[in-house]
Amino acid sequence: MDKSYSDSYKKAGVDIVAGYRAVELMKKHVARTMPDGRADIGDFGGLFPLPLAGMKEPVLVSGTDGVGTKLRIAQLMDKHDTIGIDCVAMCVNDIICCGARPLFFLDYIACGRNIPEKIADIVGGVAEGCVRAGCALVGGETAEHPGTMAEGDYDLAGFSVGVVDRSAIIDKSRMRAGDVMLALPSSGVHSNGFSLVRKVFDVEHCDLKAPVEELAGRSLGEVLLEPTKIYVRPVLALLQAVQVKGISHITGGGFYENMPRSIPKGLGVRIAKRDVRIPPVFSLIQRRGDISEHDMFNTFNMGVGMGIVVSAADAERAISVLRAEGEEAYVLGEIVGSEDGVLLV
Repeated sequence: MDKSYSDSYKKAGVDIVAGYRAVELMKKHVARTMPDGRADIGDFGGLFPLPLAGMKEPVLVSGTDGVGTKLRIAQLMDKHDTIGIDCVAMCVNDIICCGARPLFFLDYIACGRNIPEKIADIVGGVAEGCVRAGCALVGGETAEHPGTMAEGDYDLAGFSVGVVDRSAIIDKSRMRAGDVMLALPSSGVHSNGFSLVRKVFDVEHCDLKAPVEELAGRSLGEVLLEPTKIYVRPVLALLQAVQVKGISHITGGGFYENMPRSIPKGLGVRIAKRDVRIPPVFSLIQRRGDISEHDMFNTFNMGVGMGIVVSAADAERAISVLRAEGEEAYVLGEIVGSEDGVLLV
């Protein structure tokens, strides 16, 4: 018998052998994120060589986040292979707002019971997110919490580090009235506002797999689980082509909380509501929940995953670069002199 086995610990609810099996199952996913295809996981720390060639003053940029209560939708749908993409996205999309390129990622999974195949599915999604972001999954942790979490429950969080040359950090002080904000469309609800979403649809008692006419026949569960879009590659391409003056990742707090963070005091952004390309899922949420327009724009991304500020003269070029990278970018609004942050008209 393998010496690394504890019958007493297993009776208490922690199966360390299942943990070892989960690690073996996830190695193939981790290998996808590594430049050399190796999956050297299991050490006490994740190693990563810093690619600093050509940088005069490299600055590390870090970000951490979780997936929130979107996890409940994954649990109800019994679909766990995409939620990890959301976890990566919530971290790397923040890092790119500084102009930094994500380098590596680590995850943390807490679960009521370690089911190796489920854990491997979750990590498979994390690895896919890392591939999309161009960063390495260098490590993580899976912890069984018997007695504090139900057997089928789990939570997922992550941490990422990127790098940018100090001279290339996005400088919002360059922003001027007359600049424009471009929208990068979201893939849907992304990973924010799900406590409200779950309340609106009473997800514990509705059929998440039934087709919904307003969603073009897709099921509510399928649409809600659509992974958060990862914007790293198109934004990095844009940074090489034009001067970017501000980037905002539209997460919890919607337009009103996130956009002002990338705009200096004394300036705001004026957005015509008719110009916002709102996906059907948000109209469905608003109607079913009888939610005010203000609360919708103050909770959800409303179809805008990122707002990027460039000069009006660079807008056409920027849109061309982003579309070449697969993003249907469009002009969302104009930077104006204002103390109000976001002006929806």
